[in-house]
Amino acid sequence: MSEFGTQGSNASKDWCYSARIRSTVLQGLPFGGVPTVLALDFMCFLGLLFVFSILRKVAWDYGRLALVSDADRQDQRYRLLEEREYVASALQTPSDTRYERLTSVSSSVDFDQRDNGFCSWLTAIFRIKVDEIREKCGEDAVHYLSFQRHIIGLLVVVGVLSVGIVLPVNFSGDLLDNNAYSFGRTTMANLKSGNNLLWLHTIFAFLYLLLTVYSMRRHTSKMHYKEDDLVKRTLFITGLTKYAEERQIKQHFELAYESCQVLEVSLCYDVAKLISLNTERKKAARSMKFYSDLKAREHIPTMINPKPCGHLCCCIIKGCEQEEAVSYYTNLEAKLREEFNNEKQKIPHKPLGMAFVTFQSEALTATIVKDFNACQCQGCHCRREPKSSSCSTHLNVNNWTVTYAPDPQNVYWEHLSISGPKWWGRCFIINCLLFILLFFLTTPAIIISTMDKFNVTKPVEYLNNPIITQFFPTLLLWTFSALLPTIVYYSAFFEAHWTRSGENRTTMHKCYTFLIFMVLLLPSLGLSSLDLFFRWLFDKKFLEEAAIRFECVFLPDNGAFFVNYVIASAFIGNAMDLLRIPGLLMYMIRLCLARSAAERRNVKKHQAYEFQFGAAYAWMMNVFTVVMTYSITCPIIVPFGLMYMLLKHLVDRYNMYYAYLPTKLDKKIHSGAVNQVVAAPILCLFWLLFFSTVRTGFVTPTSMFTFVVLIVTIIVCLSHVVFGHFKYLSAHNYKIEAGDVGDGGENGRPADASPQGRCTTYIAQVLQSSNSDEMDPGNGEDDGQGSSQDEELIGGESGINEGDFQSGEDSLIANEVRQ
Repeated sequence: MSEFGTQGSNASKDWCYSARIRSTVLQGLPFGGVPTVLALDFMCFLGLLFVFSILRKVAWDYGRLALVSDADRQDQRYRLLEEREYVASALQTPSDTRYERLTSVSSSVDFDQRDNGFCSWLTAIFRIKVDEIREKCGEDAVHYLSFQRHIIGLLVVVGVLSVGIVLPVNFSGDLLDNNAYSFGRTTMANLKSGNNLLWLHTIFAFLYLLLTVYSMRRHTSKMHYKEDDLVKRTLFITGLTKYAEERQIKQHFELAYESCQVLEVSLCYDVAKLISLNTERKKAARSMKFYSDLKAREHIPTMINPKPCGHLCCCIIKGCEQEEAVSYYTNLEAKLREEFNNEKQKIPHKPLGMAFVTFQSEALTATIVKDFNACQCQGCHCRREPKSSSCSTHLNVNNWTVTYAPDPQNVYWEHLSISGPKWWGRCFIINCLLFILLFFLTTPAIIISTMDKFNVTKPVEYLNNPIITQFFPTLLLWTFSALLPTIVYYSAFFEAHWTRSGENRTTMHKCYTFLIFMVLLLPSLGLSSLDLFFRWLFDKKFLEEAAIRFECVFLPDNGAFFVNYVIASAFIGNAMDLLRIPGLLMYMIRLCLARSAAERRNVKKHQAYEFQFGAAYAWMMNVFTVVMTYSITCPIIVPFGLMYMLLKHLVDRYNMYYAYLPTKLDKKIHSGAVNQVVAAPILCLFWLLFFSTVRTGFVTPTSMFTFVVLIVTIIVCLSHVVFGHFKYLSAHNYKIEAGDVGDGGENGRPADASPQGRCTTYIAQVLQSSNSDEMDPGNGEDDGQGSSQDEELIGGESGINEGDFQSGEDSLIANEVRQ
């Protein structure tokens, strides 16, 4: 077994390669095909950057969707005063770049001087400052980018050690070919089993674990969480009776707890339909205002075809008659307004049995949470004994579930209506369907093998071209590894989580687990699906086949396969993230389905989405885990992993600033990512244990040392995660700062930027702003936010005047203040 690198049977190698795409892994290609894949992927990367530069120049709105997005997400009552304060602070700053930033994204005309060239956006990525990212994207974006920088620093150190020390040690062996172009010479498999240098690999693996923990502690120590004072004093209560009143809930707490002062009680209602109607009503109101302004300027009525894709229809046939735009949208807005008002009147009769209760004291809030979550055991029964009052029986207090409230901006108000058995049943069905699908289609290899049955990939095999056959596999692997996690992501989306943090956290854990199985574990062991994995795991011949399966991990071409995957992720993956092809296709479809120029403008204002931290963390940690796992056995992978992280960091900086809306999460999503980072060096220790066990046996010193280190590490990690022990040995070192952060910190401004009180924050936005919207449905907040192409319908060939400039600037400022 010690000479398995050269004497392994062809049958076992074929078994290992069965988990790959048959026509894509060519054994014997110079240096595992890495130079060929690197050259091809780099050329594709340059081509995709050129395409993006053209797209950004021709269709500039697609490159700045986050800056022209709709501004209805924030409370409109704060609009006028916040705009004045924000404009004043911006114009008084000594830096010209800040004023340039404000005026650069006017929708009626492009005043951008920072990145309006063909490729000047590349340098603009480097000129975006951390303060600008914090202001535009929020604190979570700053934490995310800081996380990436620490991973980059960690990979720099690991790369120096792996390439500078481990790689020469691997070269010193003579077990595999002496051919200078053999990739196997760079791997750990080149060393004989009795070589004392194998101790170096185990020590370095343990060192990488310590470096990872140290890096993450540095990262978390710089994450100063500023907890909103309102959030710390607010509790979220479920299990209320449907007929509970705010007065009764307030009375209960004040009677049950001495010196208790309840500031606010906000009951939750089913507002899902109301939010949908409100969105459609506002779109109709904007379209009506758009054509009203056009008619006022040109004194000519505009005819539209009010059918999907109506603006693309060039002929008038029966059923596609045109209508006068102002009249059509006026009638549509009136109809939607009536439906909205009728639905609004039903809201008080649709309670959800939930409430947000804000108290005066943080200490009292903590006492109440502890009281409702403490169990008192009496004999064989354990139950909660919260304090009671005269209202306890009517309110059914014993059935309450009391937790700290999330930030108001973190809540999906439309999802609160999906609760209890309905939510659990929905979640169970979605995840069962997901498991059945991914159980048999876990890896791209199983999909390709199914395609081969229909001779889909035969033409590629017949070409017998090393360039194509070596480039095709990694491209297919990346393509399907992008498609399958998308299914996992949408499963979390359709689960209808109550908070954005919960949705992102579920997405991160599910996608990361699936990606590790799909990209790393199963292909490394020569398996193509979870179905085959469990068959092997529970088979009677498990022990007999285990050694052969573990040999797959250390075949020379196995490391080359994962190096090629990391290269493809670095160049093709990051370039595709920059292009955002799925978003672009959806953007084009929605533009085509629009019925008029006004609706096209609405599409552009609603096309930007919140940055999905969960999916981004999962993807990034998947590649990082692959790199760390093979950093000892195949050290040449580390420089390419560093290249991936550098490009990923730059692409995410651009996308966060220009393409995505900010989002407000809690620290659990970031702490979950830190836990996944620690999993990477643990897998590296597993790989070394497999290698040592297969080569020398389990009872040898290197195997036993690796095993003991691995067990101790797992015990410490589980004890910390489950029981909270070993805090000083963990990768977490958070610092939480108290204090009011005003509007929840989404735009990073201090508390004094919000002129109004926060006592009514825990109310759905549609219920807070509906009154003002009814009085002014044509709100001018969108003036100047349409595309320059649509605005030409109004402005004609007239030049740019000061009014146009001011309108564009004001609309931008309103956008940034309320986002």
